[in-house]
Amino acid sequence: MGRPLRLPAVARSRRIERLRISCSGGGSGSRGLTYKDAGVDIDAGSELVRRIAKLAPGIGGFGGLFPLGDSYLVAGTDGVGTKLKLAFETGIHDTIGIDLVAMSVNDIVTSGAKPLFFLDYFATSSLDVDLAEKVIKGIIDGCQQSDCVLLGGETAEMPDFYASGEYDLSGFAVGIVKRDEVINGKNIEAGDVLIGLPSSGVHSNGFSLVRRVLAQSGLSLNDQLPNNNGKPIRLGKALMAPTVIYVNQVLDIISKGGVKGIAHITGGGFTDNIPRVFPSGLGAKIFTDSWEIPAVFKWLKEAGGVEDDEMRRTFNMGIGMVLVVSSNAAARILSECQGSSGAYRIGDVIVGDGVEYV
Repeated sequence: MGRPLRLPAVARSRRIERLRISCSGGGSGSRGLTYKDAGVDIDAGSELVRRIAKLAPGIGGFGGLFPLGDSYLVAGTDGVGTKLKLAFETGIHDTIGIDLVAMSVNDIVTSGAKPLFFLDYFATSSLDVDLAEKVIKGIIDGCQQSDCVLLGGETAEMPDFYASGEYDLSGFAVGIVKRDEVINGKNIEAGDVLIGLPSSGVHSNGFSLVRRVLAQSGLSLNDQLPNNNGKPIRLGKALMAPTVIYVNQVLDIISKGGVKGIAHITGGGFTDNIPRVFPSGLGAKIFTDSWEIPAVFKWLKEAGGVEDDEMRRTFNMGIGMVLVVSSNAAARILSECQGSSGAYRIGDVIVGDGVEYV
């Protein structure tokens, strides 16, 4: 069942983005849980990217760039992973579409691109019109938050393919940026500052491990999230908090100058995502006490016995987007952000490799 697609054909892109590997199931272990225990092997995903790079040189960014006149079209695609399993269990379907849009538009804005349009794919065994309407309403909400248009999509009804009452989601976004305004990290240097924008929680990555921790914890999705600073919230609602859409905030910050690179903190956490924007020979020093880690991550660590390194490579830990900015611009950006969604100086760029936590 197709929903209209209004997009003229274009030449094949010279740049491909295929960076996240979505897996589920498998694994073992009842103490010191890891993402691999939960069925997701980040190293295998990285190896696949390396192999694809030999066939399609140019991958590695958060979005793919396609030249168009004096601009680039920037495209990104994603799903929401096994967070869908919690949507089925909690019955929260009206915000999962926000997650879907966020995962793509947050990727393409890292290049400085303004999202233009979004298309979705909704697949199920037997179409429940009321449920699908809730999901698509969330997609529309996400598009409105990012000032882009839901241009079309596809609704696929595939009998016997999915369990009763379940569905799958994916989508992609396309944006545009002037060639001379692309944010690409090439000018990053030691001494630059890392500014973190807060997340709403787990966002849409790491839910295979979340579900494994939940099963081991003895708690249900209807139980209260422990140690949430006296603010009662059910665990299911906390985990289903929709991904923050950073588009307008990030574009506003970019417009005032000083931004050299941007990392969307998704699968791979700080450890894998921040170095993706650095030139060779540079690394990051992260000040681990520079922001308050949300209670949901503290619960995941304690209930699953998850080591710090594994937490930082799997989850966003309360920071959903990292901006690499000049030291001169840092104070201004931090001051201006305090009046809106908040921001933290979470680290510095250093000579070295990878991410160092202090």
